[in-house]
Amino acid sequence: MVRSPKNRAGARQVDPEQMIAEARKAFFVMFGFLAMVWLVQLANYANDYALSRDHGVMSGDVGTLPGILTAPFLHWSWAHIESNSGPLFVFGFLAAYRGVARFLGLSLLVAVTSGLTVWFLERGGVETVGASGLIFGYFGYVVVRGLFDRHLIDTLIGIVMAASFAYMLTVAVPGTPGVSWLGHLGGLIGGLVGAWLFRDRRSRPARTARSDDGTEAPQVRADNPRADLHKELGDLGLL
Repeated sequence: MVRSPKNRAGARQVDPEQMIAEARKAFFVMFGFLAMVWLVQLANYANDYALSRDHGVMSGDVGTLPGILTAPFLHWSWAHIESNSGPLFVFGFLAAYRGVARFLGLSLLVAVTSGLTVWFLERGGVETVGASGLIFGYFGYVVVRGLFDRHLIDTLIGIVMAASFAYMLTVAVPGTPGVSWLGHLGGLIGGLVGAWLFRDRRSRPARTARSDDGTEAPQVRADNPRADLHKELGDLGLL
């Protein structure tokens, strides 16, 4: 069994090789997911967008409930899929690089919350498809994940993403023409809930420090937020 090295405070250091491996896995997962979405778009376009008409979500129509799981793969035009592809890859990668299994659970949760919000609240007679619900879910997850996990790096990423893409929230409020703001809002809520549901629950033991007379004295518990901050700074070589 290989043990992770520890820093001088006794906390486990971040293993760079493991982080790179997880990031590589997340990259290929998102690359494959995006490739699948584009292949579906080719088939959809060749069939005059029949897939979007048959497998989207329509408010109040029980027969379209399975579309909650298929609608994120479908789009209405090339412009539609092009506008979604970049944000989908970026936010999907950031959501997945801490663990692909957690990311898959998050994706299912966001698809369900976004689809159900559309199904219950969207006006009748409108078929809704598109990956933007997932995008908003991943965005919400990335922004707050570090706060729930008490992880410095993820907190900083969340702050940067929130500051850089805050304008996205303008299409998650009523009155935006041509888009399903309800699908966006439902996805965003799903991402925020997912950050709490899939938070890191690993317990951390209390640390001790040796005093000048050689006796051990209790120090800050490792599950204390300040201890987590010190750990992250130590892992980054800043302490």
